[in-house]
Amino acid sequence: MQEGGAAACLLDAARGAELLVVGSRGHGGFTGALLGSVGQHCVQHAPCPVVVVRHRND
Repeated sequence: MQEGGAAACLLDAARGAELLVVGSRGHGGFTGALLGSVGQHCVQHAPCPVVVVRHRND
């Protein structure tokens, strides 16, 4: 288990990875946003390609 912020932990885990997959939005104050702050940070700073998966409304 890693300690730290979500984005930092994901970026650390992405080192050496071929792909990082994140959700499209978080559960913070901006739930209507298309991309949450963690996903946005990962897209901008990941050392590998990032796939953003949208939540499916059933």
